[in-house]
Amino acid sequence: QVQLVESGGGLVQAGGSLRLSCAVSGSTVSRFTMGWFRQAPGKEREFVAGSVWSNGRTDYADSVKDRFTISRDNAKNTVFLQMSSLKPEDTAVYYCAAGFQGHQQMRIMLGYSYWGQGTQVSVSS
Repeated sequence: QVQLVESGGGLVQAGGSLRLSCAVSGSTVSRFTMGWFRQAPGKEREFVAGSVWSNGRTDYADSVKDRFTISRDNAKNTVFLQMSSLKPEDTAVYYCAAGFQGHQQMRIMLGYSYWGQGTQVSVSS
């Protein structure tokens, strides 16, 4: 059974950095298309970043491009989301997800088979 567990969220001031982790169990990270999504209060869940390790393709939402980086550690079977230059509008619950779709579907939530429970990120102004 595949399980995803996020960690690393917290409260940070605007301009600060956080690194979120998504530990994968039950399978290996390299098999999956991995994505990060977020959901702010009163808003729909939205795509943040994704990666298809098999072909090295990554994708980022315009709102986080050049500030966030998705990466992985095969030895730890973990995916990371490094977030820098954080803004109050980045405040949300962040979720990681794993699926088997191609890179063209990285932004589509329905393409993911497994989801973590989420971790809260709060950015103060």
